[in-house]
Amino acid sequence: MKINVNGIEMYYEKYGAGRPLILVHGNSLDHTEFKDSIWLLRRNFTVYAVDSRGHGLSTKVDELHYSDMADDMVAFLEQLDLKDVVYFGHSDGAIIGLLTAMRTDRIGLLLPGSANLTPNGVAPWLRAGVKAAYSLTKDPKMQMMLTEPNIAPEELEAVKVPTVVIAGSKDLVDEKETRIIAESIPGAKLRILE
Repeated sequence: MKINVNGIEMYYEKYGAGRPLILVHGNSLDHTEFKDSIWLLRRNFTVYAVDSRGHGLSTKVDELHYSDMADDMVAFLEQLDLKDVVYFGHSDGAIIGLLTAMRTDRIGLLLPGSANLTPNGVAPWLRAGVKAAYSLTKDPKMQMMLTEPNIAPEELEAVKVPTVVIAGSKDLVDEKETRIIAESIPGAKLRILE
């Protein structure tokens, strides 16, 4: 399905019944990142697997910014009148979730997985790879990763919903940055998974 938000068409797939659960993929991926999880999650949730702008089947754009993607998500939640949403985002999807939770009260539980606050919050080899990819392709998705996000820890105090910050023990995001996110969101819990 597609919905018009902020001058683009956002693609999403909907499954199951129950409390709304939004799944948002990482950079250069799409809703199919969650295909192996949806069949289980749809037993207890109405699952919305979304393609962010510039990704998957959503409108392609010449320039990408996390702030615009968060505005898209706020519009998505409002147009579908979704409330008390469980929001899980991976990587870019987690960054979008943090920004969205600062802008709306429609999220009831925030689960950001592998989020970073700055471009330097990821492994140096990944930054080098992104830089090389951008020099060859000029892909706006790569450019965004080189210059964004730029979220100050104190901005995260605006997140007022229950939050569990998730990362892997061998995550591409620096564990120090993950811990700063968890410490900066009031009442947030931290889960580092093996």
